[in-house]
Amino acid sequence: MTDSPQDKPTPRVPQQRWADVFIFSLLLFALLTFFDSGDRDGAEIAYSEFKQLLRDDEIVSVNIRGDRITGAFRASINDRTEFVTTFPPMEDTDLFPLLEQNDVVVRVSSAEQSVWTLVLVNLLPWMLLIGLFMMSSRVLRGGGKGFPGGVFSFTKSKARMTRGEDIKVGYDDIAGLKHAKEDLAEVIDFLRNPDKYRKIGARIPKGILLIGPPGTGKTLLARATAAEAGVPFFSITGSEFVEMFVGVGASRVRDMYKQAREVAPALIFIDEIDSVGRARSSVAGISNDEREQTLNQILAEMDGFTGDEAIVVIAATNRPDVLDTALTRPGRFDRKVVLDLPQREARLEILKVHARKVTMDASVDLETIAAGTVGFSGADLANLINEAALLAAREGKDKVDQSYLERARDKVVLGEQREALLTEEERKRTAYHEAGHALTAFHMPYADELRKVSIIPRGLALGYTEQTPKEDKLNYGQHYLEDRIAIMLGGRCAEKLVFDEVSSGAANDLRQATELARHMVSEWGMNEGIGPLSFQNADQSYPGHELLIRKDYSEHTAELIDAEVSKLVRSSEERTMAVLKEHRDQLDLIAAALQDRESLTDSDIHELLQVQK
Repeated sequence: MTDSPQDKPTPRVPQQRWADVFIFSLLLFALLTFFDSGDRDGAEIAYSEFKQLLRDDEIVSVNIRGDRITGAFRASINDRTEFVTTFPPMEDTDLFPLLEQNDVVVRVSSAEQSVWTLVLVNLLPWMLLIGLFMMSSRVLRGGGKGFPGGVFSFTKSKARMTRGEDIKVGYDDIAGLKHAKEDLAEVIDFLRNPDKYRKIGARIPKGILLIGPPGTGKTLLARATAAEAGVPFFSITGSEFVEMFVGVGASRVRDMYKQAREVAPALIFIDEIDSVGRARSSVAGISNDEREQTLNQILAEMDGFTGDEAIVVIAATNRPDVLDTALTRPGRFDRKVVLDLPQREARLEILKVHARKVTMDASVDLETIAAGTVGFSGADLANLINEAALLAAREGKDKVDQSYLERARDKVVLGEQREALLTEEERKRTAYHEAGHALTAFHMPYADELRKVSIIPRGLALGYTEQTPKEDKLNYGQHYLEDRIAIMLGGRCAEKLVFDEVSSGAANDLRQATELARHMVSEWGMNEGIGPLSFQNADQSYPGHELLIRKDYSEHTAELIDAEVSKLVRSSEERTMAVLKEHRDQLDLIAAALQDRESLTDSDIHELLQVQK
């Protein structure tokens, strides 16, 4: 392992010597000019005073040089023994006779500069240019402390290399992702012993694409793979390739592969590869020469000139649909590893891994937390444990108990609790709004279990109703989705039923209900009027250019979709209103309890409604 720049003494480079010579020359020039000027520390006197002193026989000698006259007094005048004066513009014919008359010693020297002064004056501009050039070159090439690596190093790779033995995260430290680890096992074996595969003629995939939502552990898995294989790990994001200058990204790709080949076997990790690997387009205004040249260079390097290079590239993205087909063809990123959001058992394992670093109370039940965190990613679960520890430390506790985990969960899901200055009328309306959601969820046959309802403001919401599915779901039935829309409309229907009007508080509910209904009608075939057809929305791969992309259905079909979406939402509203009217007494009970206690759990609601849980 090579020494770091901090471990080596900085050599005294030739450019530094040139800088020293440059500074010394300036000082020498100043000294020579000073001593060669012939001007002593004399009193500056007027020319008329000088002639009067001559007449008074007070001057013993003079030195005439150009238009300057210096000399010495016969006796000290005002503590000065020498003087300096200047010739007048007009020629003075009386001066020399007056000097001879008073027996003054006269010396006349040339007004020209000395040889040293002439040499330095002639050489100084060149020395200045050479000195500035050498000093600038030293800074630009990395000699200056303010430019690590040098300004010209912007064409060099920005990939950060870490030795495999220096990576502290292994597969044992990653909970879940069992299938992903199994897919990468042979890559680890190949990097450890590439000759084993070369002898038999096997070809390990050069590129592996990790696909998954944010926070599922793509970067962590890549680092752990390098640690398990014990090989150098080069890490870079796709955006670090691209600059405003065309060709810089391609140069960085070449330099990164050059570095990897020097220490092969090695693993290269490119995060967010969709930033450079987006599908190339010939549509006007969309093309990006720098990004496309960078992509072309990545493709060329992955093909390579030899097939036995022990270099594996792992890339991560959460947008596989926008990647260029040339990037995902066989021979490049031809193996895809999908990282899903963790299921219940995996969430429990992840919670246990992160709970090791925190002092937990013996009463903590992580299984309950795992069951109530459907849809959480690994990063979300790590954040939940950390938030619980922060809450406990803030209140001076030395352990994290179940209450802090529950509070941290609410904070992660719903946002920080905040104060809201609501009037009594607004508080009552909010209570009935959330009671409408809760009561509808309670009576809908296909709805998720009701977990909590509250009118405590969190995030941007004045209140919230929370449901937890009985088990993790990857597929949703039509009845379940219809009940979801009905529950979303529960708050608005409760306001309409109680106050005979609606408010702006249901804006987000209406937006979500409309979006869900549109998916059901236009994409999932859950509508008799449209039938088993799918009409995707305009491709959003190029934001701002939707008008350039042709829709695959007519305007008449678009009108029919709008009509069916409206019909579905309106029918769901009628169902919700019927439930609330039938159970109006229960609606009042829940709303009153919310105004009194602010938050109700599922047990509280079952107790209020006198229903056996």
